[in-house]
Amino acid sequence: MHIPFTPNHILLVSACYPPSSTLLTAGPEYNPNSQELSRLTYYAANRPGKISKLGNELDKRVKTDSRKAAAGNTRARASLLITLAIFKALATECRREMAQISPSLLSSVNATLTSLSSDLEIAARAATVFTAWTTYTDGLVIGVDLKVTDDYMSCLRHFSRLGHIEHKDHETRNRTRLVGLAALVGAVNSEALFHSPTYFQPQVTVIMRALLLPLFQVDIPALDNELSDIKEQPNSPILDEFRSRPTLERRAASIHIHIDGDQGPTSADVANTALRATSSLLGHTNGNQASTVVKAALDTLDEKGGWEQIEHCRWLAEKAAEWTQYQYRYGIPTRLVECLAEGQDTPQPTTRQSTLAAMITTVFTSPTPLVNLSTSDIIATLISITLRRVSVSPEDSLLPALVECVSSLGTHVYYADQILDLAGELISRLVIVEASGIPGTGKANRERARTQAVRCLLAGLLGLIHAADLHDAGHSRPSRRTKVTPEVWQDTLSLICDREYAVRADYAKALVEYIENEIPKFSDKTDADGVMRPRPIAEGPTQQANTLKTMLYGDTTTRFLNALHGYLYALATSSKLGLRGDSRSSSPERASPANGDDRSGGDRPSVSFPSRSRRTSLVRRLLKDAPPRISASGRVAAEFSDFGNMFAVLKAVHENLPVRSLITGIPMLIALETATRVDGEYGASAAPAVRAIKELVARTWLVVGRVWSCPEVTEAAEKALSALPSAAPLPGLRDSQFGTLQPPQPALAFPADSQTIGLLPDISSEALLDALAACQSVQEATGLGQADLYRRLSGSDWSPDSAFRESIETKTRFDSLAADGLSPLIKVAPALMHADNLSMQSLARSARAVGVTDLREALEGRSSMSNPNLAAGRVPSISTLDHGTAASSVFPDHLSKLAPTRSRPQQHAKPRPRPGEVRDVLNKLGIGRQNGGAAGAGAVLKSSFPAIQRTTSRNPPAFVPPYTTS
Repeated sequence: MHIPFTPNHILLVSACYPPSSTLLTAGPEYNPNSQELSRLTYYAANRPGKISKLGNELDKRVKTDSRKAAAGNTRARASLLITLAIFKALATECRREMAQISPSLLSSVNATLTSLSSDLEIAARAATVFTAWTTYTDGLVIGVDLKVTDDYMSCLRHFSRLGHIEHKDHETRNRTRLVGLAALVGAVNSEALFHSPTYFQPQVTVIMRALLLPLFQVDIPALDNELSDIKEQPNSPILDEFRSRPTLERRAASIHIHIDGDQGPTSADVANTALRATSSLLGHTNGNQASTVVKAALDTLDEKGGWEQIEHCRWLAEKAAEWTQYQYRYGIPTRLVECLAEGQDTPQPTTRQSTLAAMITTVFTSPTPLVNLSTSDIIATLISITLRRVSVSPEDSLLPALVECVSSLGTHVYYADQILDLAGELISRLVIVEASGIPGTGKANRERARTQAVRCLLAGLLGLIHAADLHDAGHSRPSRRTKVTPEVWQDTLSLICDREYAVRADYAKALVEYIENEIPKFSDKTDADGVMRPRPIAEGPTQQANTLKTMLYGDTTTRFLNALHGYLYALATSSKLGLRGDSRSSSPERASPANGDDRSGGDRPSVSFPSRSRRTSLVRRLLKDAPPRISASGRVAAEFSDFGNMFAVLKAVHENLPVRSLITGIPMLIALETATRVDGEYGASAAPAVRAIKELVARTWLVVGRVWSCPEVTEAAEKALSALPSAAPLPGLRDSQFGTLQPPQPALAFPADSQTIGLLPDISSEALLDALAACQSVQEATGLGQADLYRRLSGSDWSPDSAFRESIETKTRFDSLAADGLSPLIKVAPALMHADNLSMQSLARSARAVGVTDLREALEGRSSMSNPNLAAGRVPSISTLDHGTAASSVFPDHLSKLAPTRSRPQQHAKPRPRPGEVRDVLNKLGIGRQNGGAAGAGAVLKSSFPAIQRTTSRNPPAFVPPYTTS
């Protein structure tokens, strides 16, 4: 019996329920009457204005039944299940008006889960209603209606709790988790998640709690198996294209609990659902959203203590990058690095930090490419973290993991200069740390921190290059990356003379690897068997011309070798090592004042970095202190193992760069052998080092003789080596694993049998040099005759300081071996424009230069002189430099040089053509014919320096090729 004047929408709702007497028998489906439900949905679809009233009525029934069912009322429980089914039908049929039913629907689901979340059947029915809403909503209501937003977030929290609930009965636990995860799958694929940027992070934080924990409770092989199953049986097309489909074409999933009596779901089934949800979530995010998802995952690991499961964390990081869209994958490692930087000041490294470092390395070394990744920012952050951890403790256990992170950046090369740029960043920090140390460290750890920081950066640099080489080796196509140039690497050569042996040993290994695998060799290389042979006659003239220019004027590799040999000489002969710029860098003993007062300015850590000029002066001071002859009673700072490292470096140089090393290294060998010649006997402190030097020189000559296939040199070197007193041979380089920070290598002291007292036989450098100059292969490779070759290699005036000057004083008269074909004036133009010379008066002070527009206007016949640089009446150019007479030889001492001369008086400009004439604009652009008379206003954009003319055509070099062509 109906109450009179009952509204029609209430009558329609009431008709959907079975009679009260049969309500309990409606199970187990507990569905509403189908005919009356159809009438209700038809009524709602045709009267959208009534949907809100229908929702409010159903909401009242849900809250009433939920309260009674929680108290144990079975009829109310049955009525609640039917009411939720009515809500599901309304949401499906009235999807166009979802905004009107959203408040009551979400309120009902929230009330149900709040009261009866432990009832699995009711939770599954509520999840079905929630999934229907997430399927058809446009998400516009989230963030706008605060009540609806609160109810929605509360529903997410309830389902998230169900998704990772713990229960003694595994079957019940897995059933409950599947219900919660099924509802979260609907939220992950819903517009409600992505519409509001403000509420994206809170939603993801709640969702990730339920998605991660089931994954971490399954072994990694089982996860990989489920992933392969997902790839074989992906989601339905409707779910894959969910967000791109119109609302009318979407289909809401129905969620049912597992049937009693059947085999219950396993943990793998739960993990499968969680994997599908996680991959779908990351697959629909952009860069910032992917970063937010990773941050939420890390917060979940913080809450649940998941950092101990390192392998699971690494697996998750790798798969997260794989699941994210190609163009947004950079957000994954970027967020990981940011999280690692947040705790860099902790006194002791935490498990979280070590696991984060392992996750970063895994992402970078995985086969998944990462585009749009700012590798420069990443490596700068990692270097800062490394230096900070070193300042906290030089023995910090996190340092090896950080070195692996830096090295892993070379696994994928995204642009040609990537490795060069990253190596340049590492080397710049390396130079700063070498000279200034680590700011913020105490006096007790200052030197240890500097040494450890240098070793970490060196290990990262070597690992970075090695990782790039491994990546190139795995591809059939040739490598397109730019090699690390000698100019960039040259700043690190001073480390071979560092005051700490651990740094010297690590750098020697890095230097050998660089010379063997990275330094540009061009045509200066040996054959596969390590022997230098002459090239075919077709390559002869070009090869010899390039070799001649390299000898006379040098290229980047030659300058690099000049500096290297200067440092090696200093290492072998100096009594003190290291850049001694102040009290902090001279010796560890000077770190503490004698009076115990540590407030002096010299002992405070400084953050100011030395300029390049100051560093150059420190290097030259080190090289000038290298003695031309070793004192008989003095001592050498180098250890016995240093000489073994030097031999490894010289061997690599002569085998990989035979021509350049011949020109730059033979004078050093002669000077080094000369430094061991004294009148009388060496003392006990100097004798072992002198013997090691002689063995080093003799073994290097052996390498030279073998490389150039010169038996005379080999026999003379073997004779000199056998004449030395017997002792332990020079040690070799230790084997190292690239990309890792190994313990510091201890120095090997001179063996007891090398404590030789008495005269040591001299090595006949003259005989070796005569044999080398007479070698046919050397003459063919250099294009020099025997006399010229002897004079060039003798190096009578060679010194480490002069070699270093040759490495920094470039000669721009001729192109180098790798010339770019540009005019010398074009190369020096930027420097001239910043010089303080009067010729700058000829340039207009306008920011606009002559360009294509002016040329176009001239071609069109318009006399537009809007560019002030083309205006007449400018001050004529005044040249303060002139050229000397023509050179009579190609040697540097006879080059024509720019010499000061008096300023030329102002000349009267010739009558100018009309401004719009094409010839005038071409002349201003430097394209037209250069007329000698247009030195005044008509040449305002021309350099005041006359063009340098090559003199080789009129004055050929004194050397001629050793062969003739027929």
